[in-house]
Amino acid sequence: MEENKKRPAGFEETDVNVMAVGKFAIALVIMTVLAMLLLVGVFKYFQSQDGGRAASVDPAKVFPQPQLQTKPIPDLKAIRAAEDQMLTSYGWVDAQKGVVRIPIARAMDILVQRGLPVRAEAPPGSASNVSVPTEAGLGPKMQPPGGPLSGEGK
Repeated sequence: MEENKKRPAGFEETDVNVMAVGKFAIALVIMTVLAMLLLVGVFKYFQSQDGGRAASVDPAKVFPQPQLQTKPIPDLKAIRAAEDQMLTSYGWVDAQKGVVRIPIARAMDILVQRGLPVRAEAPPGSASNVSVPTEAGLGPKMQPPGGPLSGEGK
């Protein structure tokens, strides 16, 4: 407690050791340059072991099918243009069987006009022919409502 009373309140009286920080910065720069030079030397060594610079080759001549696309963006545009043409035009799907395709907009208009198919109503007297599941057909016996202790299943 006595020593705290001797120091005046305020800022620190000692500064950062600028020489130590400067030496560290210089050493860091030197080590970085040496590491880069070492890496360049290792790369040159491996390149000389490999027989010099790598010659560029045409992948289409070297690699078998399937190959990577060389022009993916124009290829995608061509595919989308072909799909749009098929979706917005009339054409034959199978001319021998008489199957045609129609544009999507026209197909939606026809669907709106005709409506979707629905199931026919069951005749009123056919409800007695419906089979009702039995306890034996349900597999393991089901619990009564309220659980096994409710007393309803007894």
